[in-house]
Amino acid sequence: MAAEGEPKERWGEFYRRYYKNEIGKVAQGEKSSLVVDYGDVEKYDPDLADDLVLHPDETRSAAKDALGDFDIAADVSLESAPVRFSEFYPKTGIRSIRSDDVNKLIAVEGIVRKATEVRPKVLEAAFECQRCGTLTTVEQSGQEFSEPHQCRGCERQGPFRLLEDQSDFVDAQKLRVQESPEGLRGGQTPQKIDVNIEGDITGEVSPGDRVTATGVLRAIPDDGSTTFEIFIEGNNVEIEDQDFEDFEITEEDEESIREIASSPNLYEKIRDSFAPSIHGYEEEKLAMILQLFAGVKKDLPDGTRIRGDMHILLVGDPGTGKSQLLQYAQKIAPRGIYTSGKGATSAGLTAAAVQDDFGDGKWTLEAGALVLADKGIACVDEVDKMDQNDRSALHEALEQQQVSIAKAGINATLKSRCSLLGAANPKYGRFDEYEGIAEQIDLEPALISRFDLIFTVTDNPSEEEDANLAQHILQTNYAGEVAASGEDAGEEMRDIEPDIEPELLRKYVAYARRECNPTMTDEARERIEDFYVDMRSQGGDGDAVPVTARKLEALVRLAEASARVRISDKVEMRDAERAIEVTTASLDQVGRDPETGEFDIDVIESGTSQTQRDRIKGIKEIISVVSEDSDDGKASLDEIIELAEEHDMSPEKTREEIDDLRRRGELIEPEQDHFRLV
Repeated sequence: MAAEGEPKERWGEFYRRYYKNEIGKVAQGEKSSLVVDYGDVEKYDPDLADDLVLHPDETRSAAKDALGDFDIAADVSLESAPVRFSEFYPKTGIRSIRSDDVNKLIAVEGIVRKATEVRPKVLEAAFECQRCGTLTTVEQSGQEFSEPHQCRGCERQGPFRLLEDQSDFVDAQKLRVQESPEGLRGGQTPQKIDVNIEGDITGEVSPGDRVTATGVLRAIPDDGSTTFEIFIEGNNVEIEDQDFEDFEITEEDEESIREIASSPNLYEKIRDSFAPSIHGYEEEKLAMILQLFAGVKKDLPDGTRIRGDMHILLVGDPGTGKSQLLQYAQKIAPRGIYTSGKGATSAGLTAAAVQDDFGDGKWTLEAGALVLADKGIACVDEVDKMDQNDRSALHEALEQQQVSIAKAGINATLKSRCSLLGAANPKYGRFDEYEGIAEQIDLEPALISRFDLIFTVTDNPSEEEDANLAQHILQTNYAGEVAASGEDAGEEMRDIEPDIEPELLRKYVAYARRECNPTMTDEARERIEDFYVDMRSQGGDGDAVPVTARKLEALVRLAEASARVRISDKVEMRDAERAIEVTTASLDQVGRDPETGEFDIDVIESGTSQTQRDRIKGIKEIISVVSEDSDDGKASLDEIIELAEEHDMSPEKTREEIDDLRRRGELIEPEQDHFRLV
């Protein structure tokens, strides 16, 4: 029922009915501002709610005056307490803002891309006339600092001195809010808008946070042009920290998802719906599907956190479709960002302190791709092409899932709780299965070891496979030609049409991640434990280590993701088996010693296999013995090779290890083909 009377009286009655307790908390100092739910205003008085939207300045002023006059303890004043509005609806898309919205109250959703430091802003400046000493106050309402036009006492035009202690200041901050990636489709460029906030809501958000910003849309002239720049004069900023809560899934969608989840060939159906135009790669596609669904993050009682996100690296020959797989993953992910490492810096991938016009020349924080992909997936192509210093910034982002900034006096930690799907090319063009992976890609072992799964995508000639691939590519192109000509390509498109439409698959992933937090059954836990212990037992004293505890955590994440695919809250034996199958497929490709064929995790973790370490140790011992026996304390290459052959080391491998020892500074060559240990 709408109230009657002046706006101030209506606000007063509204407070008495709905917010008496909240106002009491503000009066006691528990809260610094009164936060009002817009839905309560609309329920109490729809006309007042409409006035708040259409005439926000006058209506908010009346709301503030009513709060200042609220009947509270005599020694308490609420005149300076701001009134903020939350849960405002309907939300306005940043790209949907139009001239009709100027000077109206709106709410926008997005990601904070940049944020300035909190700085004092003067609201009312006090000036003293240097001639007669008269005090004059000037309200600061525009973008530029204003001084008195003339003195009230002597009526002269200054000079004036600003009195900071008698001026009225407030904390101020500027945010740049960008559209969320899940709302963008078809290669749209994300649009952004600046939000100016003041008071107790400053300093609460960081770049990468998902927020709803409520405020009045303002327009200012753009350097004398007839086109105006817009910004939001912020009234409230709410941090949205829910997983995919804003992803709209109808009852019809939920019914379709449940129907798919009950399919007998569920995993094959989803796998075949992932990049159907790319032929083959069943294991890699299944792994990427599990990466999209992700494991469950765990916050432990001691404050530590176990990530649920998985990181996958694809390494392989050029022209094998790695980039298309990455782009399709970004397309299917409810929250996904795609970028190429070739043109990316560490700041572009993680975060940066930048100095630009946004902060009026001051240092500001800007979020990069991994921070913007928080709670989603970041697809980074050509990750090996990044500068080495830039790649080092990825270490913390992948394992701790945070980005630390310490620059220009700014010390901040931003969240990067996302999965990374990376693609890299071998140094020498094509992948060599007889060489260790660390020797073939330009990534340091410490970074490679942070990936849960690594797959090699190779282009090996095979008459049967080549025939199938050729048929698939030609069929795909023919279907595209038929469709482009305007004809019905139904029959031709059947082979490459996904069983599950991409948009429904996106909703499927979002629904599973939002609704399912599976826990491990005893059978699944025992199966994973047995597999891990069995693998470890293959490495005896001094032998290669087949797997480390990192792989055990990866197995748990994969099993949880498998359960989420089934929309299940229980990780069963079949999920554990699927996790083991995927992990074994990855280890088969990159986790074996290329010389012995045995599992050796050090090929990935350290870049040096047990066999290689033994060979290096043997060569160093040979050099040491020969040097001690020689008159000049040096070992000749011929003698080293001769003794190495007695220990079954080929001359080629001996030369390779000697070159490697020289590069690492453990060996010097005083004269040609003569060496001495450092």
